Amino acid sequence: MARRTALTAAEADEFGRALDQLREEVLAGRGEGDARYIRRVIAVQRGLEMGGRVVLFASLLPPAWLAGTTMLATAKILENMEIGHNVLHGQWDWMCDPEIHSTTWEWDSASPAAQWKHSHNYVHHTYTNILGKDRDIGYSLLRVKSEQRWHPAYLAQPLYNLALAAVFEWGIALYDTEIERAWRGEKSWGQTWAQLQVSLRKAGRQAVKDYVAFPLLAGPAFLPVLFANLTANVTRNVWAHTIIFCGHFPEGAEAFTEEQVEGETRGGWYARQVLGSANIDGPALLHLMSGNLSFQIEHHLFPDLPSNRYAQLAPQVRALCERFGLPYTTGGLLRQTANVWKRVIRLSLPGPAPAVADSATS
Repeated sequence: MARRTALTAAEADEFGRALDQLREEVLAGRGEGDARYIRRVIAVQRGLEMGGRVVLFASLLPPAWLAGTTMLATAKILENMEIGHNVLHGQWDWMCDPEIHSTTWEWDSASPAAQWKHSHNYVHHTYTNILGKDRDIGYSLLRVKSEQRWHPAYLAQPLYNLALAAVFEWGIALYDTEIERAWRGEKSWGQTWAQLQVSLRKAGRQAVKDYVAFPLLAGPAFLPVLFANLTANVTRNVWAHTIIFCGHFPEGAEAFTEEQVEGETRGGWYARQVLGSANIDGPALLHLMSGNLSFQIEHHLFPDLPSNRYAQLAPQVRALCERFGLPYTTGGLLRQTANVWKRVIRLSLPGPAPAVADSATS
């Protein structure tokens, strides 16, 4: 059965109304249970970070180093994925809690929150997978869609994608300054330099905290603590890179031209989010540690709804996709990761990708 990649105008309107209704039901049902959820996750995350850093003071002992590093890496993943990413999307603004609000939160990442919100919340979520508009298609570095024009520099992309995974937070911080737009004359170098200074200050604070301050506090355990912080940060970066790439670049995630989305309706926008995203199947722990971005389709449909509601929405969204004949791309973590790397390797070479097989969706 061939993949369906478009709806008629009438179908798009009906599809949009059905998804709007799901959205309104969640908005009306938000309450104390949701607030308890995010406060509990924040409390667990802070407990893990504090506990990990305390245990690392004894990191001259290998078991303490392993336990402290694991706790710290887990805390950093939770802070970035389930807390920071989702708080900065405004998912918890309805609580009117100034400590858990998109306008006040600054996360444990090299990217300044304000720059990230413009690049991610506005540019990426508005122009999802539109070639020439969505800068997140390959992050101005990789060829991940066959529609992107090939260049010899892409021959090395399997290697620099591996390097990007290890330094992902730093790469995103640089990416958010939009340096390539200055090269093309689309923004001034003065504006770019001002943004870069903000980014460098934030990145500098992150580096001092993890690679100077806490190691110095550990005294004779300076080197083990330094290496533990480096390990925790690299672990967080590789995990975030994996989850984000699995949600955007596996087989089945479509790209669009600007001509294809001219005059796009609300229902058409919803359909584009479904067609341009992919989910990851797995247990509740995977969903929590991914920031519920394992429900990438639902996140792109409803980026400002509380992330703990995506599991509830997913069966209903999938049923709607089946009703309208739209593919609902999903798969296990190993399958999707292998799928992404296969694409990165294949598209490093000239030529288009093969047609997507029916088995890419389920």
